[in-house]
Amino acid sequence: MKIAISCQGPNLSDSVDPRFGRAKGFCVLDTDTNSHEYVDNTQNLEAPQGAGIQAAQNVAATGAKSIITGHVGPKAFTALDKGKIKVYLIEGGTVEEAFAAYKGGKLEEASGADKPGHW
Repeated sequence: MKIAISCQGPNLSDSVDPRFGRAKGFCVLDTDTNSHEYVDNTQNLEAPQGAGIQAAQNVAATGAKSIITGHVGPKAFTALDKGKIKVYLIEGGTVEEAFAAYKGGKLEEASGADKPGHW
């Protein structure tokens, strides 16, 4: 299974990006192969609108079934939900720490957006 984590760089030691739609990128970890890849999201950093929806499409294209991020807005949450991608929220830490928290069952699945649109 693939899990995406919003991140500020391509390495497992990089920080989790607290923004979903305007994250610098996503580390996509494959639990079957213990490998990871980085998916750039810079095209959405300055987008006037639609960043969350486009980021959700980017994550869906990787085949990820879950996303770990700091915050997610309502349009992004809806797009992820329609793509059957589970959302988990975390405050801070590295990509590696976020993945460990997920594997350890320390993260709860979000039931909705935790931020209003355009925050």
